[in-house]
Amino acid sequence: MNCDLRDGNGRGAQDRPCVRNSRFTIHYSPFTIHHSLFTIILLVTCSRLAGSLVTALAIATAVGGHGAENVVRYEASHESMGTVYTVAVYGRDRTFLSEVVEEVFEEVDRLDEQMSNYKPESELSAINREAASHPVVVEPGLFHLLEISVGRSKETDGAFDITVGPLMKSWGFFRGRGRLPSRAEISQVLKRVGYQHLKLDAERRTIRFDKEGVEIDLGGIAKGYAVDRAVEILRSNGITSALVSSGMSSIYALGSPPGEHGWKITVRAPYDARKAGDVFRLQNYSLSTSGSYEKFLRIGGKNYCHIMDPHTGWPVENMLSTAVLAPTGTDTDGRSAGFFVMGVERSRKYLSVHPNLAVVFYLPSGAPPEYKRVMLRSDSYSIPADSIVEIDR
Repeated sequence: MNCDLRDGNGRGAQDRPCVRNSRFTIHYSPFTIHHSLFTIILLVTCSRLAGSLVTALAIATAVGGHGAENVVRYEASHESMGTVYTVAVYGRDRTFLSEVVEEVFEEVDRLDEQMSNYKPESELSAINREAASHPVVVEPGLFHLLEISVGRSKETDGAFDITVGPLMKSWGFFRGRGRLPSRAEISQVLKRVGYQHLKLDAERRTIRFDKEGVEIDLGGIAKGYAVDRAVEILRSNGITSALVSSGMSSIYALGSPPGEHGWKITVRAPYDARKAGDVFRLQNYSLSTSGSYEKFLRIGGKNYCHIMDPHTGWPVENMLSTAVLAPTGTDTDGRSAGFFVMGVERSRKYLSVHPNLAVVFYLPSGAPPEYKRVMLRSDSYSIPADSIVEIDR
């Protein structure tokens, strides 16, 4: 049974088995992508991927459905932005599809070179070094993303904040060397955290920091933005059926597979990657997740997740994961972490004034693996006529 998100009511958690398929396994994602001919398991790992490796699997086969006898499915994966991007695309010319997907990966790499705070030569690293001493002129695309990010921070009262970089470093998440900072250290670091320290000048397209030590980290939104850019490239090349995934972060369903009603996508259960938390059917829509299982520290027998509350300086507690649905990856990516920080009640208030969003919260309920599920949507909610957003029940 399919449940359109327009109905919007929550339900209790249910576990559904996921089927492993050795054809194509991609690490760093909570999504399972289903199709009548293929099932792709995307598993979460806790190690950081490095380097740039392209792996492609091209399948030329008849796909069921009227007029689809000559349709080719092409799949490829590529490491970038510390994760694995995956594109599955349908068309009639395998060579053409492979060229377009390569163009997608080149754009993702370009964005990584520009927006990485791990690479000293990136434009973002230059901003972090220089913006406290003078205004820095920013490339138009990056400036637009900074404007979106600051706007998102204002909307969420700082629950989503791209200045959390110093906190991530203090806790040891930046280079994977976890530690428990003292409360005094956190108090000092918080003086350098807050979107209010970012001063954007739209007319001159510049940014400056009003305090030394402020740093921008776009890890909470850049992958969704990259997914949107990938979809733009696919559409500009006439492709109408594709799935783009940025590892654990975001996914966009372009059109539907031939003969199918949307792309069938499973979000993993919070405590077990082999089981399903929810199964969605999407067309021309995006989904992003944030989870305490993605990266965490275990210190003194306690787990600390990598998602920080910018107000307290401490990792968020009492939240397992969130899944957000909206028309674009940029819409969903930053908001999944923001909702994770805000929790159910603050998010409910947010959704009362921000339209066309849906979010599923997965919350602790007793001892693991028990959890509860709460689903909310905007008070003003509509889905574009060419989109499909449903939950399989």
